[in-house]
Amino acid sequence: MMNRTLRPTGPIVVGADGSTGARAAATWGMQAADRHETSLELWHALGIPDYYLGSVPPTEEFLRKIKNHGETILREAAETVGHAHGPAVRTHLSDDSAAPALIKASDTARLIVLGSTEHSRFTALFGGSVTTALAGHARCPVVSVRGHTWDLPDSWKRPVVVGVDGSPGAEVAIAAAFDEACVRRADLVAVHAWEDVSAFRSFGAPEGNYGWGAFTESAQRMLTQQVSKYREGCPDVEVHQVVVHDEPRQELLRWSVKAQLVVVGSRGRGGFRGLLLGSTGQSLIHHAACPVLIARTAKS
Repeated sequence: MMNRTLRPTGPIVVGADGSTGARAAATWGMQAADRHETSLELWHALGIPDYYLGSVPPTEEFLRKIKNHGETILREAAETVGHAHGPAVRTHLSDDSAAPALIKASDTARLIVLGSTEHSRFTALFGGSVTTALAGHARCPVVSVRGHTWDLPDSWKRPVVVGVDGSPGAEVAIAAAFDEACVRRADLVAVHAWEDVSAFRSFGAPEGNYGWGAFTESAQRMLTQQVSKYREGCPDVEVHQVVVHDEPRQELLRWSVKAQLVVVGSRGRGGFRGLLLGSTGQSLIHHAACPVLIARTAKS
């Protein structure tokens, strides 16, 4: 049986802030809840600790205003998805700031879903700092909803793409990618980008006599070994393996143009070293052309 990285139960939790990006995240989250046959929770963080001036708390009148505003945001978000998703939509208003609130929600969530815009205190750079914080500390997978093709009628024809580097983090990513490919009935493309661009500058093109063929064969074996562990759990998923001599960042960004979802681990090794802590993860968060799932578990 497949080792699933998503919890078998638990809600899909969406960060709501009233922005266009958050509305897209709510729609994506609604679809995910339907696919995984679970409930949907919309969370809004008031960020009350951020309004303290030293030890001086905000006024009661101010607190009432931001609470009323937060309730309005949640009500509008629920109306956006409620008609399609039915009664299994719940709302949650947190006094905390965005990252702590959603990290707390991740204790029981199946998935945390964030928009990619940055228009309010709740988002706190949704496409950057909050997403990065959750990528490092959430206890469930995190999705950054990006791009404009994931909700098109033919988006189901696009593959799920997963970055694989041979690390333990890649195992979690592959499990999540198979899980998503299964419920979406989509093909799975497993990508291993094993060469850093600096090597090309030092040694030339891969056609040179620098043992590139041996590296490629070794990478293919590693990729086959990691992916094969999860095939049995979802035998209907058609898997394509891709090994390239390129920077992981560039390769995954290219695939994001034709994917419905890109899946990566929260930490990498080798070609994906520093994932979501360095340039590769930041590029995906800010520039991917489709939603990005950052695979995490409670033990990540």
